[in-house]
Amino acid sequence: MHKTVVLYPMPDDPDHFRDYYVTNHLPLVREWPGVLAWRYSFDVAAIDGEAPYFAVFEADFADAAALAAARESPQGRRLAADVVNYATGGVVVIDYPVQDGTG
Repeated sequence: MHKTVVLYPMPDDPDHFRDYYVTNHLPLVREWPGVLAWRYSFDVAAIDGEAPYFAVFEADFADAAALAAARESPQGRRLAADVVNYATGGVVVIDYPVQDGTG
């Protein structure tokens, strides 16, 4: 499995971010090809001090090739282009292969 994580620093207008994200951006995520699962939260907390991020999004793909294909798809390009409409604080995008842990 391969995961992409999007970290959002504090935006200029948190209420606009929340509303736009849920109303406009997440419907685009639903059209993103190859996504196995996705989740998000506006309740980002740090163990010590203030969290450097306002919101987080993560999505699972079968592998790195599936994520790359999703990003290059018309839906993926539309998704990426939409970020400027709400993420005025910027965005950090990371991805990585997921290693299963054993107990």
